Amino acid sequence: MLLSVLYIIGITAEAMTGALNAGQKKMDWFGVMLVASVTAIGGGTARDILLGHFPVSWVAHPQYLAITCIAGITTTVLAKWVIRLKGLFLRLDALGLVVFSIIGTNVAMTTGHPALICLVSAVVTGVFGGLLRDLICRRTPLILHKELYASVAFLSSGLYMGLLHIGVSDIYATIATLVIGYSVRMSALKFHWRLPTFQLEVEESLH
Repeated sequence: MLLSVLYIIGITAEAMTGALNAGQKKMDWFGVMLVASVTAIGGGTARDILLGHFPVSWVAHPQYLAITCIAGITTTVLAKWVIRLKGLFLRLDALGLVVFSIIGTNVAMTTGHPALICLVSAVVTGVFGGLLRDLICRRTPLILHKELYASVAFLSSGLYMGLLHIGVSDIYATIATLVIGYSVRMSALKFHWRLPTFQLEVEESLH
């Protein structure tokens, strides 16, 4: 129940941020709904396809697709208000990332996949929507060069599975993962924690 409520909050927030990106590219309402939905439920869709988990989440629960489309269109009306609440949406995004990671881990676990695949499932669920959003909006994916994001999904999944493995009940493992994963993501934003980057400078050949 807790994850279901947080999931709805998470996809609503993600859809609204996706709609803002569509607005920056001057897309029509169809484009807004597309980008909003891809941002919010694209990760879960990619996960279900990769794991052969059918029907995919929004087909099994069409209300999720309706929520993302409505959130996207609503954002076109409330865009200036949404922009002012950037801090709130960053917090909801951090919480949503951990929720998506736990759900992705659960889906892989219940379909009998090993721990490594559960970790990958969490990362795909948490970050693939944003990756697709950035590709549609024709910009370098933020998860590849900004503060820790995919790493938080990986960490959250590992923590959640570890707690379950040592006998912690699901509800306490979920709450602990939410608190720690959220704290790490917000700390990464505050202190600009990043993974080491690879920068290659190629000298131009002289002719």
